[in-house]
Amino acid sequence: MLSQGEKFEYPHIQTALRKVGAREQLKMAKADLKILQGTWNIETLEMDGQSMPAGEAAITIQGSRFTTTAMGGEYSGEVAVDEKVSPKSFDLHFDSGPEKGNTSYGIYELDSDRWKICLTLRGGTRPKKFATKAGSGLALETLKRAAKATGKAKVAAAEVVGEPAPELAGEWSMVSVSMSGKPLNPEYVRVGRRIATASEMEVKVGPQSVMKASYAVDRSTSPMQMNYRLSNGREQAGIWKLEGRRLTTCFASPGQERPADYSSAAGDGRTLSVWEKQSVPRP
Repeated sequence: MLSQGEKFEYPHIQTALRKVGAREQLKMAKADLKILQGTWNIETLEMDGQSMPAGEAAITIQGSRFTTTAMGGEYSGEVAVDEKVSPKSFDLHFDSGPEKGNTSYGIYELDSDRWKICLTLRGGTRPKKFATKAGSGLALETLKRAAKATGKAKVAAAEVVGEPAPELAGEWSMVSVSMSGKPLNPEYVRVGRRIATASEMEVKVGPQSVMKASYAVDRSTSPMQMNYRLSNGREQAGIWKLEGRRLTTCFASPGQERPADYSSAAGDGRTLSVWEKQSVPRP
């Protein structure tokens, strides 16, 4: 036994204990990383305190690599998670795409098929809580694990139910957008555009593409129906009306029941949009 004040001088044992501790920490980190494997669809998105349409945005984790499809582009790099801190943290190191060379720092909560994250949009200080506000430079996202498509589902995803809408082709300026009852920031509305053919559409906010979809309509119903199929295969059900040069649409969140009226309230997940057709497209 060691006498009082005698030092514990067995460095090989101390080294072995440190290695055991390191292995346990590595196992902890790998546990969540293993759960995160696969594709996650972004269900809700908030940036700088402003709700935004998630569109077809998704994150795929494969090993320690991630690929994100969002804002009309594809981003990829290395993901690192740390489960021993509270809240749990993660880093996204971008090595390709528009954010190449940048790192986003985030926190997360993981519950089987649900993943909640709050992260910096570019660099900055890691958030301490799951919230954003104007000027924070943060994004808050809730994600759901994507279902594995069967062979039949993949075939069915080839077409959108309905007919083309040539009257909706052209460029439209955003007049107003309300998501779950919250109006979109006027700064975004001012530079928002809807660019469409008779069966394809894209929404841009400034130079950034925030949504792309194939679409089709049904004019035999009241209100008339519109169906979106996003690039990741998810579907959105909506309604629409065209009054002169003004288009109004109301869409449910992907996979949710079609709206029956043109309204958007807190918590309903609906997006109510009004567009004005442009005589001359913006440059």
